[in-house]
Amino acid sequence: MRPAKATAAAVTVATGVAALGAAAVAAGRAAEGGLDAITVRPADSRYQELIRGTNQRWVGRPDYVRLVYSADQVVDAVREAVTAGKRVAVRSGGHCYEGFTTDPEIKVVIDLSELTDVSYDAGRRVFVVEPGAWLSDVYCALFKRWGVTLPGGSCPSVAAGGHIVGGGYGALSRMFGLTVDHLYGVEVVVVGKDGTVRKVVATRDSDDPDLRDLWWAHTGGGGGNFGIVTKYLLRTAGATGTDPSQLLPRPPAELLTSTVTWSWEGMTQAAFKRLVKNYGDWFAAHGTADSSCLDLFSQLKATHRSGGALLLVTQIDATRPNAQRDLDAFVAAVGKGVPVTPTTATQRLPFLHATRWPGFAGGDPTLRFEDKSAYMRASFPEDQLNAMYKHLTRTDYANPAALLLIAGYGGRINAVDADATAVAQRDSVMKLQYLAFWQDPAEDAKHLAWVREFYRDVYASTGGVPTPGRVTDGCFVNYADIDLSDPDHNKSGVPWHALYYKDNYPRLQKAKATWDPRGVLRHAQSVRPQA
Repeated sequence: MRPAKATAAAVTVATGVAALGAAAVAAGRAAEGGLDAITVRPADSRYQELIRGTNQRWVGRPDYVRLVYSADQVVDAVREAVTAGKRVAVRSGGHCYEGFTTDPEIKVVIDLSELTDVSYDAGRRVFVVEPGAWLSDVYCALFKRWGVTLPGGSCPSVAAGGHIVGGGYGALSRMFGLTVDHLYGVEVVVVGKDGTVRKVVATRDSDDPDLRDLWWAHTGGGGGNFGIVTKYLLRTAGATGTDPSQLLPRPPAELLTSTVTWSWEGMTQAAFKRLVKNYGDWFAAHGTADSSCLDLFSQLKATHRSGGALLLVTQIDATRPNAQRDLDAFVAAVGKGVPVTPTTATQRLPFLHATRWPGFAGGDPTLRFEDKSAYMRASFPEDQLNAMYKHLTRTDYANPAALLLIAGYGGRINAVDADATAVAQRDSVMKLQYLAFWQDPAEDAKHLAWVREFYRDVYASTGGVPTPGRVTDGCFVNYADIDLSDPDHNKSGVPWHALYYKDNYPRLQKAKATWDPRGVLRHAQSVRPQA
């Protein structure tokens, strides 16, 4: 998420700097079968563009960045770095929320942003998505060519690479589950114990248990852990036949979108708490896989009071009976008893247009930001609501681009067992983000402090973090948060890996020990192999 202007801006999932423009791609030398890999070193004018991602707090200084155009070039790049003893990181879209790819010890960044193909493999009956493909391009290709889609994220410039492997979700996930619920297999570049670098293909049907573990590890285990994914193979579990239009979800042809705005003016503490509690109660009541209105997805964007307003943005399948009635009923339920009259705007959009709707997709600046996450199993208790109001109305801090974003969750996400994929949170009903965006590096400490204090106070009863329990259920690995590893911020006694992975961590450790025994891919919160 990141702000464009004022309220609506502050609320969409991070976009980033495009890795390389058309002019730079043209600089690549034509080679047999495609383009040669490009090595960009500090003296190259392209270097500054390629040593950072979306969050401008993090800038690396590697010896070089290797831009690759094929899986074989990834193999060569990894082999070269391993032979030279250079620490490696991999980047696809550059949307890591922490500095995992910019650590000073990293000497080689393998940039996958030019691996952007989206195709269909008839022999294997799978869609093939390369890791550098932006979600906007994935949606366009899948829908225009075959009439299907993935239930992925709403930020257009997020790339498939890290998004899928972290268990990505989006506006269609209540209808269709997570992206990894449609992941049939992965092509991965791995490094053996003897330093041998090779490509392997692991699928949900792999007979070899180690290969099956490698597939499973990519169903939510997070990026930079087991190998470098060069292809995602996608087919919905249980899909049969050879017609590609039946092998992934078919999205609604049109969507009703709604933006409801409540001014902070006149929003008392009681009114604020009522609004947020109403929202939480609705999703708690509609969070199971057999609930009604699974096509309804919504975000409540509670900006800091200096932003002027609170926004409720919602979409629902416009083509099914009673869509407008159910949308109106939802808006009424959220606003019930709130003594501030909102403004409402509704429009009907074709599917692809809706994937770019600013209500979810937002603007596209590149800023500095801090983000923390939480899964919710139930609606909000009183102590959490009080802490939310306190920090969103603080007078010693003013930032229109600071907010709490509450996203509806659950539905068919919760039809999958907790150990069927690496994503262990399979009975949550909401997902939260605590966010601040800013531009001036001199203001880092101020904004970081606000987000940290906000988060700490909301989860004060569980040691400052949303531990797995009756109300909360840990954190989302794709919203990486290094503070979870710091006892100064996480006083719960629950380790960071249990907040992300819960009981699935040992199996991830086993996959790590098998497929990256040398720890070639590692960062501050990478999976540690079993001792």
